[in-house]
Amino acid sequence: MAVVVIDMLNDFVTGKLEVKRTKRIIPNLQRLVEAARENGVPVVYSNDAHYPQDVEVARKWGNHAIKGTEGAEVIPELEPAKEDYVVEKRTYSGFFETGLDSLLRSLHRGEGVKTVVLGGLHTHMCVRHTAADAFFRGYGIIVAEDGVEAFTRKDHEEGLKYLENVYNAKIMTVDEIIKEFGKP
Repeated sequence: MAVVVIDMLNDFVTGKLEVKRTKRIIPNLQRLVEAARENGVPVVYSNDAHYPQDVEVARKWGNHAIKGTEGAEVIPELEPAKEDYVVEKRTYSGFFETGLDSLLRSLHRGEGVKTVVLGGLHTHMCVRHTAADAFFRGYGIIVAEDGVEAFTRKDHEEGLKYLENVYNAKIMTVDEIIKEFGKP
């Protein structure tokens, strides 16, 4: 198992594409990440690090999370620890043309991760596309219901239903996930 924290970046929490609803999930993600570290569960940050010519920037959302800017940094409340992993992405999916898959397969002394726990932003976009690519690569998927968020409640709820129905994701609370960390 590994926890994948998606796009908990300044531009999405307090910046250019602020999601006001994100504040409810920050304490939950803090607990999830801390519990993962305490239980030897790897924590991976999957972060937008765009170039100005990327499709998401040039054609859809405008400048956001531009590589090397403060907007592309993880929020201070969830700052990666030295033992965590950071994988930059340039599209919605954490897997598309990144090293995430090979990283996950190399963890746990080379035995690899079997299940990814997804948290962060946005339930119906980056979480969804990362879940799709995880599903197609054979990973089990757990989504932290109270650790993901979207622009609107409707986007969030529809995103969760889609993840469950299409990618067989288990929708669990952070507290339920933390209990799973202690199981063999």
